[in-house]
Amino acid sequence: MIGWLKGVLREKRPPRLLLDVQGVGYELEAPMTTFYRLPAAGESAAVFVHEVLREDSRALYAFITSRDRDVFRLLLRVNGVGARLALAVMSGMDHATLAQCVLQGDIAGLSRLPGIGRKTAERLVLDLRDRLAVLPPLEPSGAVSPAPPPDAVSEAVDALVSLGLKPAEASRRVRAVHSEGAEAEEMIRRALQSMVK
Repeated sequence: MIGWLKGVLREKRPPRLLLDVQGVGYELEAPMTTFYRLPAAGESAAVFVHEVLREDSRALYAFITSRDRDVFRLLLRVNGVGARLALAVMSGMDHATLAQCVLQGDIAGLSRLPGIGRKTAERLVLDLRDRLAVLPPLEPSGAVSPAPPPDAVSEAVDALVSLGLKPAEASRRVRAVHSEGAEAEEMIRRALQSMVK
């Protein structure tokens, strides 16, 4: 899978951009929050990528930071939220504002986003609250972080979810065993051990 690309930005036509990586043109879709922070066409750019493979298509989504990509992936896990709606949400507010709305249960604020009604906003709050709570502190709005290392807490939660735990339960178990500087593998091991006691 493609996780990151660096090349020359050939075109910027929201929501699409064309990135030339050593003579290969990658067409990507990106939220407006990413477009605002990209350089002008003709300049060098680097983006984090989320790839979606289907039987009849392949889609690439670009993000300026790995945190944006992580939040996009969390949005895709919400029942009824597909890539188009996730891009609309991320175009309407940056990840810090989205996290703040979700963690504060701001249904009205989320409902103002295009394509988001009250029920979808409630689902976003319910499904994302625990997942966003275990992410490391957000960088200040507008700040661009170059390429932060993968977050061990998020990796541990994702691993437990892939093993069949509900997201809220996985978050709770990882928070219970989290210690500063712990590797994802260590937190996963401790969380699984706590389940069998």
